[in-house]
Amino acid sequence: MEADRKLKIYLDSSVVNHLFADDTPDRKQDTLRLWDECRVGKYEVFASPVVIYEIEKCHEPKRSQLLEKMNLIEFVTLQETDDINELAAEYIQKGVFKEKDFNDCLHVAYAVASDCDVVISWNFKHLVNEKTRNKVKVVNASNRYKEIAIVSPDDFLAGV
Repeated sequence: MEADRKLKIYLDSSVVNHLFADDTPDRKQDTLRLWDECRVGKYEVFASPVVIYEIEKCHEPKRSQLLEKMNLIEFVTLQETDDINELAAEYIQKGVFKEKDFNDCLHVAYAVASDCDVVISWNFKHLVNEKTRNKVKVVNASNRYKEIAIVSPDDFLAGV
């Protein structure tokens, strides 16, 4: 990676939600720290229409609070492409994700097809785990996409 290029990070909706996670104070603190780094422009930040859709599904006042937090950082909303849809379909076909977890599948496909360096998520069940990372790596390699890190905010901040 070029020294002057900012790290390209994709934030899924679980990260935004944890800005208000009073029931998990450690995760909330890590998320707030990450958000501060995003606010000062330390990274190139990306989100997908899936993130916006998931936020829009929330009830008020949470929806407005989440959107307000999103507006505090500069981010690019990625556009849907055939490459993203094809990659997502292959993730399902190869068993990386189940159909019922299609939004999680899309988070990764958007990030990978858009050349992000890392997906940041608090979703340990479907995203931030060794099994998912390994399966994503295989599918990405067979499609000539670069390897992508899938990590939690605390691991990302620790440089893991």
